Amino acid sequence: MAPRTVGIVGLGFGRAHIPAFQSHGCQVVAVCQRDQKVARVIADRYGVPKVFARWEEMLREARPDIVVIASPPVLHRAIALEALAGGAHVLCEKPLAMNVGECRDMIAAAAQAGRVAMTGFNWRFPAAMQRFHAMVEAGAVGRLFQAHLRFFAPRWVDETTAPTWRMDRAQAGHGAMGDMGVHMIDLVRWNFGEFKQLAAQAGIAYASRTVPGGDRAADAEDYCSVIAELASGAQVTLSVNRSARGITLQSVEAFGSEGALEYRLDRDKPRWWKGELRYAGKTGNLAPVKLAAGLPRTATKGDPLEVTGKATIGPLVKRFLAAIRKKEAASPSFEDGMRAQAVLDAILESIASGGRMVSI
Repeated sequence: MAPRTVGIVGLGFGRAHIPAFQSHGCQVVAVCQRDQKVARVIADRYGVPKVFARWEEMLREARPDIVVIASPPVLHRAIALEALAGGAHVLCEKPLAMNVGECRDMIAAAAQAGRVAMTGFNWRFPAAMQRFHAMVEAGAVGRLFQAHLRFFAPRWVDETTAPTWRMDRAQAGHGAMGDMGVHMIDLVRWNFGEFKQLAAQAGIAYASRTVPGGDRAADAEDYCSVIAELASGAQVTLSVNRSARGITLQSVEAFGSEGALEYRLDRDKPRWWKGELRYAGKTGNLAPVKLAAGLPRTATKGDPLEVTGKATIGPLVKRFLAAIRKKEAASPSFEDGMRAQAVLDAILESIASGGRMVSI
């Protein structure tokens, strides 16, 4: 069987997908980005033969088997619908779309086309989170009482950092919640079930920030706090911040009737891609859980974005390719993306109302 061909739209985080697919034997045949100079440098670096400024041209001329969508979310629906109609399988970055209605359109298009469609929830795949999930499934926590999650990254800690589309709600849909918090929403759903209701508050770090072009103030949140109740009755708190100083961290703490689990992924530590896990049963305190990385040595070589791609997107790509080969659905699916989007929609509604509780 010939290697699968891949076309990638968007080369910010989308660049991480190139080594992820190449490490699994796929041919990345085309990339697409408006900034052609940057796109050609990236294409040359990874041996990608074709560069496009418009995604429509890439789909029409390159006709890849797989389309990766890593553009601003405002474009996700349009690209996905056309890619699926053209016969491609689709891996779409999060948030899946701008709202639940757009997600439903994408799910319907994938079903009609009979193609595999997955959401890029790559933070399910560090070794520590995989073990966390297995232990939860095995009953190590028991009935969940409370969970506390954080995703802090100082990407825009500096007030003078040039604005990007991620500051513009019209393009991004959300700020820190859509960029980072949606991963934590997915981890809650994947491990503990659906959200029932929530209340949220958010803020913008610097009033001086504008959208790209400077014609209006940035309106996508830099930090957000959420208090939620799950369908099980468990309580969840979730905090995200892309302007926090001194920390680059994902963490999940879960406390239940049978025990407690603490997951940490600290990007400032060696071998960060593996993560850390601690567990306490009915007696005793939290103690380290031994982990196997489960990755080839080559997955940890390269710059930080390449390591992120090979170490965290790579396992998702492996599952994606297996689903294509077996002609079956795979998680994290577009359905998972839609259910996380429903939580994002409720967060926006709560923020707009001044923080009132919103049902999902």
